[in-house]
Amino acid sequence: MPVTAPRIVLVGPPGAGKTTVAAALAERWHLETRDTDADVESAAGKPIAEIFVDDGEPHFRELERDAVAAAVAEHDGVLALGGGAVLREETQAVLAGYRENGGVVVFLDVSLAHAAPRVGLNQARPLLLGNPRARWQALMEERRPVYEAVATVHVLTDGRTPAEVAETIEIELAALRVASVEGDE
Repeated sequence: MPVTAPRIVLVGPPGAGKTTVAAALAERWHLETRDTDADVESAAGKPIAEIFVDDGEPHFRELERDAVAAAVAEHDGVLALGGGAVLREETQAVLAGYRENGGVVVFLDVSLAHAAPRVGLNQARPLLLGNPRARWQALMEERRPVYEAVATVHVLTDGRTPAEVAETIEIELAALRVASVEGDE
């Protein structure tokens, strides 16, 4: 019985390009894309910024946890996770199980210098309120070890288009396949 699982899961901080790279990969591979932030907004019936204000971050994180678990179980295309989704132990466990079954998690990394113009470090990102640059840097210090721990592949997106990042991911996936075949011999 075939197991439904994403072809690939993208993780990383705000501004890494998860949503746009997911779209580029989905187009290349003729697959559907899914973004857990959009799933959360759909389930809540309001934007993430409003969820934070109206219901608080803990409620948002619960919705996010549920969205990730559902997407990994149901979606067979390209999946982009919200930037903080990997912080929950339950989500880390879901991703570990996905990897153990042959799934690939890609950590899309980005420096602050390249993330800032991409996200605009704006008010629509509740965790970046106040001093957005300092908050982004603090988030990365907290999250980087988790992104690295859950990832199979690490790709830097600085100064690269989504198509270039997608091509790099394809090269990394081919290298993983070769390594897997050689390891089986």
